Amino acid sequence: MSQTVINPTTGKTLHDFPVMDPAQRDAVLERSDVAYRDWRKTSFAERADLLRRVAQVMREDRERLALLMTDEMGKPIREARGEVDKAAWCAEHYADHAEEYLASEMLGSDATVSYVQYLPIGTVLGILPWNAPFWLAFRFAAPALMAGNTCVMKHDAHVPACAAGIAESFEKAGFPQGVFQNLPLETEDIQGAIETECVRAVSFTGSDRAGSIVAATAARQIKPAVLELGGSDPVIVLADADLEAAADTVVLSRIINAGQSCIAAKRIIIEESIYERFLEMMKTRLEKLTMGDPREESTDVGPIARADLRDGLHRQVRASVEAGARCLMGGEMPEGDGFFYPPTLLADVDDTMVAFCEETFGPIAVAMSARDADHALEIANSTQYGLGAAVWTADTARAIHMARDIEAGQVSINGIVKTDPRLPSGGVKRSGYGRELGPHGIKMFVNAQQVWVGPKQG
Repeated sequence: MSQTVINPTTGKTLHDFPVMDPAQRDAVLERSDVAYRDWRKTSFAERADLLRRVAQVMREDRERLALLMTDEMGKPIREARGEVDKAAWCAEHYADHAEEYLASEMLGSDATVSYVQYLPIGTVLGILPWNAPFWLAFRFAAPALMAGNTCVMKHDAHVPACAAGIAESFEKAGFPQGVFQNLPLETEDIQGAIETECVRAVSFTGSDRAGSIVAATAARQIKPAVLELGGSDPVIVLADADLEAAADTVVLSRIINAGQSCIAAKRIIIEESIYERFLEMMKTRLEKLTMGDPREESTDVGPIARADLRDGLHRQVRASVEAGARCLMGGEMPEGDGFFYPPTLLADVDDTMVAFCEETFGPIAVAMSARDADHALEIANSTQYGLGAAVWTADTARAIHMARDIEAGQVSINGIVKTDPRLPSGGVKRSGYGRELGPHGIKMFVNAQQVWVGPKQG
């Protein structure tokens, strides 16, 4: 069996990659389990040296690895290079800080000494999407490996060469066999992998629909899971904000990776006194973007990753316009090869429209007016998702207070919503549970073991 990859820039077949059958899958998982027995006994220093070597290997191979993303899922080459660097940074961050993050904690009790130590639990299965293939792989793997776990990566079927490139980087870095492995599977074989006794935990990034299936499967086996699911991230722009900076950042957030990001700015909520002005500022910036071949250095917006995704995006736009939204630019399916969709700006969107209620995974900016800050908060929270959010205002104290009322896993004030290896990331509501990255993320897949040392004290 094999997976056929279509180049989203041309719409033509790029290559075929073999997939594993259940017997091969189980052999990979068994190797991971065997490798864990030795890997868990290695020191933080030994693990860190290997992770730093992976980062070095990737930086030395940046151009080739970046082009894998550009060809398989259409990421503009400038962004693809940046993703390779960010993945390497994640590896280095955990190499530098894992021991500190997992230091034992002394706790008072009736013991002579009592403490909690953080121990590895076994093999962690990462089930990953196509939109940030290198970054998301390292976001799950770097902390898990530094904690002493082994990792198996089931990557998306549309980025098999990226998955192979990641695995090759670990091999070139000298990782012991079985500690990090690629697991190319058909979707129907994922359940069997989760149910295999060798797998002790699951990290999933993807849609809320698929996440609920993964979570249910893991729960039946009493296995922990971290879910980072979809988002419909609100950006609140208040009248006293630095509008130039806000417009620059909102457009950048919406357009990175052709808008194919869970934490992209998706619903722009603008205080009514500046509504039309800010719409014009966004439109001016969106019109300057260059859509085209992602291999070209000048390209700002590449193609949508798949034809069906582009079709779904166009459906959302047309349904919203038919329901009363104003299309200020874009919104038309382009002719020619590939799966391109133009930067689109929809205004006057409300909570009855598809573009508000569903996650829009493409270069579609959705704008709506709010009477004031309280109304903006009400609109922001009127969603089933809760991944990220942003507030733009000159009154930082007010924004900090507003953050407590925003139902999201992370809030940026006068800045872009992003993932950072130093800070925890994750969602609430249908955007998932658990956290990745930072000191919180590395503790998701460990045994927080309490140790009580006697004799008992009075």
